[in-house]
Amino acid sequence: MASPDAGRNYLPSPPMGRRLDYRPPFIRMQPTVRGTCSCPLGRRAMPQSTFRNHVLNTLTPEDFALLRPSMHHVELAIKARLEIAYQPIEHVYFPETGIASVVAAMTGGRQSEVGLIGYDGMTGIAVVLGQDRSPNETYIQVASKGWSLPVEPLRMAIAGSQTLRPSLLRYAHEFLIQSSRTALVNGHSKIEERLARWLLMVNDRAEGDIIYLTHEFLATMLGSRRPGVTTALQMLEYRGLVHAKRGEITIVDRTGMIKLTHGAYGEEEQRHFGIAG
Repeated sequence: MASPDAGRNYLPSPPMGRRLDYRPPFIRMQPTVRGTCSCPLGRRAMPQSTFRNHVLNTLTPEDFALLRPSMHHVELAIKARLEIAYQPIEHVYFPETGIASVVAAMTGGRQSEVGLIGYDGMTGIAVVLGQDRSPNETYIQVASKGWSLPVEPLRMAIAGSQTLRPSLLRYAHEFLIQSSRTALVNGHSKIEERLARWLLMVNDRAEGDIIYLTHEFLATMLGSRRPGVTTALQMLEYRGLVHAKRGEITIVDRTGMIKLTHGAYGEEEQRHFGIAG
């Protein structure tokens, strides 16, 4: 997806039964034809349905039309900062591939991830809630492609629509549920259960079963010491659930991973992925 004209993925309707270990296939659509109009980026405006991002696809056509002229396609590298703690938020992002992490920090440098954002959502929840900054950091965890929208046009669109803010607040609510679930799991689940849940959530938002990251990064995401994460990962590999090598983890057995979480990974984690409803 190198440009707004590139072929796009969309999610088909889930199969009957809605199993938690089902992952919708990625289906490639035909490329949008390049046009000669004066639309943003010099291309024909894309139909809303061709955007893979869930939030964009759930907007009304009228609300989407308010945002589209100010949106720009972006490619974001690993560790790119999207939001800096206590600094004004300048852009919101709607990922179509890749993953952003929302990370909370304590005095002394201790950090822990409080939320994941993939094609299911958007950054800038604080803006939707009427604020201009967040106490958390948001940065790219898995290289991402998607759409960037300056904050000011978003605020103007929200002010000019009675339905846009409620639509965005629905995702904000789902993100807060994810964060509260993460707090619950971090307080009551074993490290291997937390690791399995986190890997499954990343796998849901990824385009394959291979996840590129280091043990050190995993430790930051889980708020744990690196030796503990390494031991937990070795346990998952011993059970045949994953295959791990330097900087790379492959999901081998999703069903087994789900069972290992003992309920830490369930319907709330899958709500945007056509499985739980």
